[in-house]
Amino acid sequence: MHISTMTKCITLSDDAYNSLNNLKKGRESFSEVVRRITANKKSEGLMKLAGVWNDNPEMTKTMKNIYKDRKGLKLRDFS
Repeated sequence: MHISTMTKCITLSDDAYNSLNNLKKGRESFSEVVRRITANKKSEGLMKLAGVWNDNPEMTKTMKNIYKDRKGLKLRDFS
């Protein structure tokens, strides 16, 4: 496989770098890791994520707090 020599600089937090580094297999480059882990993600679509947080108590609590906070917001009247 021919790989283009064009490069892009990106900034990662230490924890993101460590996560990416932990995904490397053998002498795999970071570019190869990113290609590998994103290869099938492009075609999955958002529907694959539907309901993934349904059984997560922490997410349920967070969403309840968000809805509670939203109820207290005053909306602007632009008319």
